[in-house]
Order: sequence, then structure tokens, then C-alpha cells
Amino acid sequence: MKTNIAANRVQKQKTLKSPINCSGVGLHSGDNVIMTLHPAEPGAGIVFRRTDVAGKGAIIPATWEYAIESPLCTTLVKDDVKIGTIEHLMSALAGFGIDNCYIDINACEVPVMDGSSSPFVFLIECAGIVEQNAPKRAIRILKEVCDEEGNRAGTLSPNECFSVSFEIDFESKAIGHQELYMEVRADRYKQEVSRARTFGFLHEADQLRKMGLARGGSLDNAIVIDGDKIMNEGGLRYANEFVRHKVLDSIGDLYLAGAPIIGHYHGIRTGHAQTYRLVKKLLSDNSAWEWVTLPIEIPAESSITRSASFAAPERAVAASV
Repeated sequence: MKTNIAANRVQKQKTLKSPINCSGVGLHSGDNVIMTLHPAEPGAGIVFRRTDVAGKGAIIPATWEYAIESPLCTTLVKDDVKIGTIEHLMSALAGFGIDNCYIDINACEVPVMDGSSSPFVFLIECAGIVEQNAPKRAIRILKEVCDEEGNRAGTLSPNECFSVSFEIDFESKAIGHQELYMEVRADRYKQEVSRARTFGFLHEADQLRKMGLARGGSLDNAIVIDGDKIMNEGGLRYANEFVRHKVLDSIGDLYLAGAPIIGHYHGIRTGHAQTYRLVKKLLSDNSAWEWVTLPIEIPAESSITRSASFAAPERAVAASV
């Protein structure tokens, strides 16, 4: 077990350099939302703070313990206070390695913006990123963990870096069968998936609105498919934008672990609820993962420093259409 990597050779935790805010509409609630991202101290994690709600329930850590199964978005709940549709923001924070951030929000849902994580990437880049005087720790996968349901499956397996692959298969010719694999790094994340938008079918829109969902959905913040046709003027941003968005969602949902993951995730037709269950299953099995401290450049397996503690972390076990 290696424990002698010099402190200055270890990756540091990161937060934002300065606060930054945005406003927009909630995809499902249709509410107007104001949201501010703030720097946070080392070890704080990603924490949502409902500014329109009083009491302890207004402060909700973005870890799996506070998540609930929800098919169309990722939702956190604490003392009956909810924060929904967090996946695109969480994806941007994960993609850019932000460990600590307070998120003040005056509504029950993160604004959908344009349906991708690109606006949140823009906010992060405008605010700036700073290293903190604390080592970055990650959750290293030690053995395969899988959640299967019918023809859907999500799997986490050992790997030397964080990588994601995804497969989708739709009857609509506008989507069809698509696959994508990527190693998750900030530069590749921004270029390859951040602009991929959420998507849905026109024939489902009325039913969703009757259920109180998709009230803020429009061609401005989602790809809408009518049969085999894309309704959005200008078409797609990527030829395989649909599977790219599923990768984007997966990166955000996996960040419910409460720390970066060193391992490979493979999803087959999975959604938010199943990814949440997979994270819960992983962290409930201490033999499936361990804490590691990351060198500045992640080399082969032997150079990753294992943490002396194998206990469940405070933050990690404390949480598309």
C-alpha cells in the first residue's frame, strides 16, 4: 500500500474563484428560477441551499442519501424540501472537477437553460476555478457492480480512470441505435458532451403536462421528436446528440456518490432512477470500493494512493428526459 506520494504531487480539491448567478425556467415546474453558485470550503462537497425555505431542510447535500427514484429527472429531498432536475448542473461540476460548491436557489428546480450543461460550463469558466489546500479524494471501484431491470442495465467496473460508455436504441429513425465511449476530462467533456440537449417525444408532451411535468419544456430547451422527425429549427448539435446527452446525464447522476469515481460506467438504456440505485448499491458494499488520493497525473493503478480509512465517507454516504 503506497503512502509516500509528496503532498505537492497530489491533486487538490477545487472550488469556484468567485460567486456567479443565472436565471431561467424550471423544465418540469415552469417556475422562474434564480440560482447562484458560491465558492465553498474544502470538504464541503456540493450543497444546495433553498433560499425560499426556512429551516434545516433548506440545506441539502447533493449525495445519494438525499436522492429519490425519479424517472425523468434527478431529485433530492430533505425534510419534505425538494430540489429537482439537478443532473445537468451536477454533470458540469463533475466534468470540471469542482469538489466544493454552495448552490443558492429560490425554487424547487434547477433552471433547465438550453437543455444541456453548456450554460453551466460557461458559468464555471466565468467564475474561475481555484485549488484548495486539501487533497482530492476519489472513489475507486474494486469490483463490478451492476443494476439490471429488463433490457436496461448500468454497470460500474474497475478502471484506471473515469470513463463512461452508453448505448441507446429507439424505434424512431431520428434516434435509432447509438453508442458512445469517452474518458471524462474537462477538455473532452466540454467539447464532446456539454452541448448535448435533453430530448423527448411530441406525443408524450400532453401526458407529461397532465402529470404536472414538462410545464417549462419547449423547443428552446429540449430536442423534440415527432415520429421520425426533429422539430427543432437548426436540427442537432451533434449527429449522435441523443447518446451524448445520456452520457452527460450519467456523469451528473454518478456524482451523487459525493466524490469523483475512478472506474468505468457502462449504461444500456438506463435512466436517472437506475443510476441512483447503482450508486446506492455500490456505496452500500464496502468491498466494492475504496477511497484513493489522486496524483497530479493519474498513472497506472499502482501509483494511486489508497486511503487508510475504508469506512463509508460522511459526504458520500451522508445525493433525462
